[in-house]
Amino acid sequence: MEELQINKEEFEETAVLKRIIILKRKNNTMKLGILTCEQLPDLLVSDQKLIPLFAAHHFEVEAVIWDNPSVDWSSFDFLIFRNTWDYYEKEAVFNQWLLKITALEIPTFNSIETIQKNKHKFYLRTLQSLGVQILPTIFLEKNTSKPLIELIPQHWQKVVIKPAFSAGSYLTKLVDKEALGDLETEFAEHFKTKDFLIQDYFPEIKSSGETSFIFFNGQFSHAVTKKPIENDFRVQFQYGGKYKVVEPTTDLIQQAATILTHFPEKLVYARVDGIIIKDQLHLMEVELIEPDLYFDLADGTRERFVNAFLDRIK
Repeated sequence: MEELQINKEEFEETAVLKRIIILKRKNNTMKLGILTCEQLPDLLVSDQKLIPLFAAHHFEVEAVIWDNPSVDWSSFDFLIFRNTWDYYEKEAVFNQWLLKITALEIPTFNSIETIQKNKHKFYLRTLQSLGVQILPTIFLEKNTSKPLIELIPQHWQKVVIKPAFSAGSYLTKLVDKEALGDLETEFAEHFKTKDFLIQDYFPEIKSSGETSFIFFNGQFSHAVTKKPIENDFRVQFQYGGKYKVVEPTTDLIQQAATILTHFPEKLVYARVDGIIIKDQLHLMEVELIEPDLYFDLADGTRERFVNAFLDRIK
């Protein structure tokens, strides 16, 4: 994987600046596509409420399915990733689509450069090398022949395993160390074609939950703690996860913000997910493609999102 830290000057002469010149010739009518998937053609309800806010700033806004072959992408001035929640199921198609949008020089938010780095979770290994405290993780490359039991430290009792290219707890399992042999049999075909992460299971996910720090244009907006239901470890709402807005300490916010400094662009939106143990944030993921931003849980979040976009294109 490429290093996350690249020359920031590469972002100075971007497609955004080129297309701003074109926009001045279009009577201030700008077409904005909010990207979604086939299962949510009209966007998630919480994201639909962004449309009138953008329209108030003279944008012609359209929810657009990212892999719809009939879309004329060249008609859009900007694209925002929001509900593209099936991209990990269509890896090859998604990668080709990213190349197509890049070739058309349509500015996207977050940028294609960021999406390319964030879509494969081995970026965590790079962040770890830069001093970020991540959950203890084994980065399992496809076709690894060594038995899993030989890869994990002896003191690990349970592990969470998930694909490096995934979302929404796809193929994610909590496994006792003694059951790793059964997992190898069950996932035999997946291990041939996919990279995986194997992480030490922290019981704090049940007691304290997972905390998400949401930032717009590098500025902290709000934080949400998510806890799984009894007899589950997954915090997503589709598995019964319970969400609550929280007020983290200034130090924790700074820890999350520091992680984002390792990404070269100023991100319109970012969600930093982790477990807090003894006032230390242990990073699980940095969500930069299509995360739930919990718009409905805190006041003013959509307005901050829209303003971050407007500031970015200026």
